[in-house]
Amino acid sequence: MLCTLAIGLVLFVWQLGSTGLVDETPPLFAASARAMAETGDWLIPRVNGLPRYDKPPLVYWLMGALYALPGQQAWNPLGTWAARLPSALASVALMLGLAHTLLRWPQGSRAPGATALAAALAYGLSPLALVWGRIAVSDALLAGCLGFSLLLSWRCYAAGGRRWWQAWLVLGLAVLAKGPVAVVLLGFTLLLFGWLQADLGGLWARLRPLPGLALTALVALPWYGLALLVEGEPFWQSFFGYHNLQRFTAVVNNHLAPWWFFGPVLVIASLPVTPLLLLGLAQGLGRLRWPWLPAEPLAPEQSLQRFAACWLLAVLLFFTAAATKLPSYWLPATPAAGLLVALAAQGGAASATRGWRWAWGLSLLLTAVVAGGLAAGPLWLPLIEAPEMPTLVAELVAAPWVPLGAAFWALALLLGAWAGWRKDALGGLLALQLPLAAFVPAVLLPLVELGDRLRAAPVRELADQARSARRPGEPLAMVGLLKPSLHYYGRQVVLYEGAAPADLVNLADRLRRESRPGQLASRPAQQPTVLVVIDAATAVQPYWQGLMPQLLERRGIYGLWRLDRLRLEQRAEQLRRQGVAANWSDPRPERY
Repeated sequence: MLCTLAIGLVLFVWQLGSTGLVDETPPLFAASARAMAETGDWLIPRVNGLPRYDKPPLVYWLMGALYALPGQQAWNPLGTWAARLPSALASVALMLGLAHTLLRWPQGSRAPGATALAAALAYGLSPLALVWGRIAVSDALLAGCLGFSLLLSWRCYAAGGRRWWQAWLVLGLAVLAKGPVAVVLLGFTLLLFGWLQADLGGLWARLRPLPGLALTALVALPWYGLALLVEGEPFWQSFFGYHNLQRFTAVVNNHLAPWWFFGPVLVIASLPVTPLLLLGLAQGLGRLRWPWLPAEPLAPEQSLQRFAACWLLAVLLFFTAAATKLPSYWLPATPAAGLLVALAAQGGAASATRGWRWAWGLSLLLTAVVAGGLAAGPLWLPLIEAPEMPTLVAELVAAPWVPLGAAFWALALLLGAWAGWRKDALGGLLALQLPLAAFVPAVLLPLVELGDRLRAAPVRELADQARSARRPGEPLAMVGLLKPSLHYYGRQVVLYEGAAPADLVNLADRLRRESRPGQLASRPAQQPTVLVVIDAATAVQPYWQGLMPQLLERRGIYGLWRLDRLRLEQRAEQLRRQGVAANWSDPRPERY
């Protein structure tokens, strides 16, 4: 467990606050949580002067509690320790939960410590877990709470019904992390598992779902009830109507994807040991006794692999049926994938079957492909197009990170092949995983810092410049590329508009007509100028030309303008006469 804890802290907590918030969603979470701490309103998250109904409050509460600590400038200068730590700690805790479950119920292993560490690493090294475990959103917290609830459910089943209430209390936290989807995923998993075990009755008796759901409701429902009472219909329509029901039944935010979308996501999320995952999934399901009859029942305390298979399938089937699809939706399945990978390796250690040899050989092949791809960096790095980071390719070519990454992956390949040649399946998996764990702090985090310096730092610097240059009551806008970090670091309301002609008309109209806390509507006679952060590609559009702005500062691809509002309104009127209409007042469920 100490080894799992140490590696987990390196993967998810090491240098967590060394880079700024990553646009576009994390600054919205961070600003909402900081506002809670500063205003004392812990009921409804608010950002940029507007309520934010998209997620329940648990992640905001945890972030806000950290923002309420004194000395922020000393230990949290970029705001990222407070914003990211809940996700990171949830990921570390889930690694420990996986390891402890396999140590307590070793599933027949002669080396339970190795299996436990391999499962924790298979989860922690998932590209999805690494990304979402180090950013300021609620997905990793959902994965942690739901993952613990599912692990506790299986442990209750394996232990004959002891401590049945624990899983349901933690499920309440999962509902407060992201909503009722947590109940659906847990229920779907248990139904699949009970059917496959031919033991729905035994599962029901041990888990006691009716009093359990009452406990879940006791934890989660008070906030929902208060939010509905205070906010009324807007909360109901936005949270339940748009962010839950509509995301499942219709495509929102253009996140349209084919039905097979999560197939490639499954492959990528467990690289390079995806073949072991598929082997573990097949082993967990077992040989079904068709038609529509479950497999041979297993002893409850030896059924973890089957439970993990049902867990993964529940996530796969549910989100495949959803109309809106995002890679982050797979995150709740990654703990199950970690269990399946480790248990497949444990089975290979017990008997080197043909299936194990194929799965291990393909895993080594995938490792070799990644190592070779990184080694061939000079061939493909010049092909990268990154308009927001024009110097990225030159800095990557000059830096040692890509060749060093190739060396770590080649080391993983060599050690894994050597252990596999000695027919040490678990040892081979760990030998492959440990160099990849070292790859994260040695290569991946420096690359993240490079991206932060080139992509995010210019916006932070312009936010500071805007605060210094702003006249009393002068509004601030951002057009073209929309970066919520400008609001977070600038600590003032920002009017965001895109790069189309209608967005210029929108900006002029909003300055005159829209009021929100922190920004009042005004006429040009009252506030004659507006500060505008604009990117280079938007600034050269013809409808932004000829406005004679005062260039106050330039950072990266962004400029900070002081713009005369009379000229802005004259240009907006010209566009109106050409048929361009303002549309900012149209309903926008995710407006900020």
